Amino acid sequence: LTDISFKARRGETVALIGATGSGKTTLLNLIPRFYDATAGQVLVDGADVRDCTQRSLRNRIGYVSQKAVLFAGSVRSNVSYGDNGQGEITDAEVRNAVSVAQGTEFVEAMEGAYDAPIAQGGTNVSGGQKQRLAIARAVARKPEIFLFDDSFSALDYKTDRALRKALGEQTKDATKIIVAQRIGTIRHADRILVLEHGKIVGAGTHEELMKTCPTYQDIAGSQLSKEELLNG
Repeated sequence: LTDISFKARRGETVALIGATGSGKTTLLNLIPRFYDATAGQVLVDGADVRDCTQRSLRNRIGYVSQKAVLFAGSVRSNVSYGDNGQGEITDAEVRNAVSVAQGTEFVEAMEGAYDAPIAQGGTNVSGGQKQRLAIARAVARKPEIFLFDDSFSALDYKTDRALRKALGEQTKDATKIIVAQRIGTIRHADRILVLEHGKIVGAGTHEELMKTCPTYQDIAGSQLSKEELLNG
């Protein structure tokens, strides 16, 4: 990564898009300090993340990795997993988080519902269900900052859209940073950053980038129909 500079304000959704290997995940992973910047700074509320304790920093973050991770246990134990510094996550919060993640229907259809068993690695649920439970886990933490690393890729477009709408309503005050491959997932973001070879080659809204950024235009041309391109 070189010459990366941007701000994500409270309540905003900032999206990162670009080809495989362009640096999207690397950039996202600097925020929770999975590794540190070798030059420059990553600031959260004006404080260098290297000056924060790992616990205090990560208590503020809801992170959903590229590969959804589930543990042996139940739906409930997976969604309420982890200490966020705010006390135990209640049953009501678990149900609400699953609802936001568009998981209520499949969870309540499972034998035992929220107490239904989840196998190690989530091998007894589908890829889309696994992603939704991982998203529910992040929502249940009520974080200040959401980091989604291509976390909607296994969802069909309808579920993706419904989930993002519910997420937007539930997390108005949180900052959301989304890595995505699909333009459909991020086209309504407040700001989209286009990465190429570790650099930002375009920044703006979907409409602005369609006029100014050839790299974004190429991605859009390969994913969207002519009708979608014309109608925005």
